[in-house]
Amino acid sequence: MQDTESVAEISPEQERPRETRAEKIRAALEALLFTSARPVSEKDLGDVLGATRDAVRGALGTIGAAWNDPIHGILLEQVAGGWRLTTRPEHDALLRKFHEVTERSRLSLAALETLAIIAYRQPITLPEIQDLRGVNSAAVIKTLFEKKLITTAGRKPVVGTPFFYRTTNEFLIRFGLNDLDELPKPEEIEEDLAATVGDPTAAAAPLPPPVLSSMEEPEDEDDGDDEDDDDDLDEDDEE
Repeated sequence: MQDTESVAEISPEQERPRETRAEKIRAALEALLFTSARPVSEKDLGDVLGATRDAVRGALGTIGAAWNDPIHGILLEQVAGGWRLTTRPEHDALLRKFHEVTERSRLSLAALETLAIIAYRQPITLPEIQDLRGVNSAAVIKTLFEKKLITTAGRKPVVGTPFFYRTTNEFLIRFGLNDLDELPKPEEIEEDLAATVGDPTAAAAPLPPPVLSSMEEPEDEDDGDDEDDDDDLDEDDEE
């Protein structure tokens, strides 16, 4: 009886050593990425293929070198902590025409502004977001929730215990980021704007007063209707 129990504890699958040769798993790994609808982590790839992390990384390097050549219409991309095969962005219009995709997932300027605040200041509460924007942002938060771009991250231990909000993996996937560290730094944005203008002093020059700014809106105004305005911007919805 004791021998039977010891055999059951160690299965043949557990005894089998993991594959260490990248060339042995390359084809199977490529097939997994080609058929996966989501980015796949190196750990998951190793578990499915029964391979070591080094073997997985070696195979990914070989696949990337092959597919990332501009002569191909597909490239290997690291995003949201995983890997995926995706089409090149320059073929977006052609693919949409071929697949008869006429609608795009859109975010209004209000939603983009709120999402940027959450991305750079997370975790952050709704009252804090509204203090920064100067308008009621509850409807925008609901929209971002519906698009799975943000989620809750506990409650703040203050009066009313408001929810903290943070971005999700879907946010990283939609905007082509591997992690939040890849978000552009504020100083990088300033440098880019100054370089675009061409005059280093132009960034500091006073701007003409806008016809209507968020500071001129009533503080209790709900900008939920912004989702249908004419200022819609396309997300980076590369697939």
